[in-house]
Amino acid sequence: MRAGSTIAELIPPQVRARLKDLRLISRRAVGVQGVGLHHSRSRGAGLEFAQYRAYEPGDELRQVDWKLYARSDRFFVREAERESPLAVWLLVDATASMAQEDAARPGWSRLSAAKGLAACVAELALRQGDRFGMAVLRGDGVRLVAPGSSARQRDRLFLELHGLSAQGRWPEAEQLRPLWERIAAGDLVVLLSDLFDDGAVDVATRMAAARREVLAIQVLTAEERDFPFEGGHRFRDPETGEELLGDGPAMRADFLARFDAARRAVHARLDAAGIRHADCYLDQPLDLPLRRLFGARDAAEYA
Repeated sequence: MRAGSTIAELIPPQVRARLKDLRLISRRAVGVQGVGLHHSRSRGAGLEFAQYRAYEPGDELRQVDWKLYARSDRFFVREAERESPLAVWLLVDATASMAQEDAARPGWSRLSAAKGLAACVAELALRQGDRFGMAVLRGDGVRLVAPGSSARQRDRLFLELHGLSAQGRWPEAEQLRPLWERIAAGDLVVLLSDLFDDGAVDVATRMAAARREVLAIQVLTAEERDFPFEGGHRFRDPETGEELLGDGPAMRADFLARFDAARRAVHARLDAAGIRHADCYLDQPLDLPLRRLFGARDAAEYA
């Protein structure tokens, strides 16, 4: 599969067009030159040339290789790869519960949204010149993609996301050891999860306590928010396989109350740990939680 088709599949064109207005900014990096801001990628000492890529709208003109343009009559951008002061880690929950989707949009699951969000953050990090890596968490343990900063790194990560499926439960504590060995103090961590497993929230709060800056995006279905079920319905827990048969209208008020209480409890734990967070519902624009986290002034337009 070509990298270009993978990018288009993970990031819808209209979302990709809006990413140019976003910037990853680490609160821990305030006052540190070149960390997670606009000028991370530039020509100068200490940079190594990585490769050319075709010019895209939004690229800075100073990145265009004008000598190559004179020879080929086409615009190409020089990409540099360097050791950035900021490393962005994408923690993707790929447990069985992330396979849940809405009946109104078959094939678009929590994991689908998490993949798209991870791809968006990687794209932003690439544009800024920051390093980015990924940790996939599911029943068979933790799979790492070490941080890097190049188009090749982005394509490697996107291909990993493309083949990812949801399975199993949250990893055991011993299986999580690679996270603590590889994610350093000061790194920016973006957790993409439904956050209804205590293990996911525990990892986020422990990392925040250990001086990692943690952001969390809670990925939820529209059916969880609205509970639109009519008549008899069979509900199934994707991780345990347990099933419950009940009447939708009779269950609605109790479910919505319990769902709201569970969300509030999760948010309270994140707030207490100083973790910024946002919700991502499957029927909303993919970039909305990113706009909420990174302070875009036009986020309300997509609410």
